[in-house]
Amino acid sequence: MFVGSNPTLSATRVMAVYHQVIERLRRVLPAAAVLSSPEELKPYECDALTLYRQLPLAVTLPADEAQVIAVLRICHEAKIPIIARGAGTGLSGGATPRSDAVLLSLARLNRIIGIDPLARTARVQPGVRNLAISEAAAPHDLYYAPDPSSQIACTIGGNVAENSGGVHCLKYGLTVHNVLALRVVTIEGEVLEIGSAAPDAPGYDLLALLTGSEGLLGVVTEVTVRLIPKPECARVVLAVFDSLTRAGQAVADVIAAGIIPAGLEMMDRPTIAAVEPFVNAGYPLDAEAILLCESDGTPEAVEEEIVRMEAVMRGAGATACRVSCDEAERLRFWAGRKAAFPAMGALSPDYYCMDGSIPRKRLAAVLQEIRRMEARYGLRCANVFHAGDGNLHPLILFDSNIADEVARAEAFGAEILELCVREGGSITGEHGVGVEKIDQMCVQFGGDELETFHAVKRAFDALGLLNPGKAVPTLHRCAELGRLHVHAGKVPHPQLPRF
Repeated sequence: MFVGSNPTLSATRVMAVYHQVIERLRRVLPAAAVLSSPEELKPYECDALTLYRQLPLAVTLPADEAQVIAVLRICHEAKIPIIARGAGTGLSGGATPRSDAVLLSLARLNRIIGIDPLARTARVQPGVRNLAISEAAAPHDLYYAPDPSSQIACTIGGNVAENSGGVHCLKYGLTVHNVLALRVVTIEGEVLEIGSAAPDAPGYDLLALLTGSEGLLGVVTEVTVRLIPKPECARVVLAVFDSLTRAGQAVADVIAAGIIPAGLEMMDRPTIAAVEPFVNAGYPLDAEAILLCESDGTPEAVEEEIVRMEAVMRGAGATACRVSCDEAERLRFWAGRKAAFPAMGALSPDYYCMDGSIPRKRLAAVLQEIRRMEARYGLRCANVFHAGDGNLHPLILFDSNIADEVARAEAFGAEILELCVREGGSITGEHGVGVEKIDQMCVQFGGDELETFHAVKRAFDALGLLNPGKAVPTLHRCAELGRLHVHAGKVPHPQLPRF
């Protein structure tokens, strides 16, 4: 039980414990690396999910693994919760602070330890930016494939925590497919080496377990990633559609034709309208939807695949197809896609970015249902997403200055996620659960599954100090919501345990 949640301790005693912890932290870290005044804490009150804000108890800024260990041990001994944070670009509230918790920023662990061009690997600290890995590997004609839209700012530690993807994840995989090894510090301060630079590692696949665990199981202090050769050639087909249904069908047709694009992305009319003036990517403003479909490899292979892609797109009803004529145009096409989120500022003062996954064949039907939800909730929704792997990113537009629009946006988002589950998909593709989707976990999973998740959590963190209240709801919470999913006719026990 956390110090702040112990009813037997008076408020005065709790504050005394908190002050003692902060003083102990200042003895193991430089004075400037422990922040505690409201002014210092304000920049850390939320991550990119700005709907939820809370000042943490304190912020620590360790500069190496030894300091991370020291911070974790102090918090463990004092039973103070601790929340790890990367660049703060996460969209599900995974780094949302708590007033009784220490925020552990890993921003200063930002060293590229080494690039091995022969093994095609890079060893980096968690605070290294995603794009910086590719920049460091570029002299060896190598790069790191996962490329989230926030890659110029997001860090590899955060990518591991959320199992981030990107526009090229269809062909090259998510973070979990590109990480070879981790150094992880447990809440007790023990260092674990997970995975291996070899093709496989002995024992259970803890590497996959830690990747996407959202800071609930340990704190990553080093990551070994796979690098791949830069393709000789890459070109993009920009296909224009006059209906969402036809664009959705084109996605399914591309995969059915045996084509695995390097990237396959969709944007609808509202997104195009926001992005084109923002970036001047060359998108047609009269399109109902566009698809960006990329081929990479040898020039001969790319030329052949581009012809096949165009044929599939036109067969599905594309009204026009443009192929990037050079590298500058290819990058311009992708710049529009990657600028979709910031471009929304031209349409609305606020937006709520969702993240759900569905089977590709259900894209058109789900998009049409989202359109119907817009009318029901009285809010606009722009859609931009990784169409190739069915990972939706609906952007619900609202104004937080209008009394009930926040509540309507949250309800709209929850219904989209539950629609994804009904269609055979998932409540998240790459943003994680955090605090944003924790109630929808009750819809996605049954009681036995949630108990298994809690058992894994207890195996790594028996006191529940790492990032508490995130990602996995208690069975009690699901029962209170009346939303515990029931599998195969199983009815959860009426006396559900609290965790």
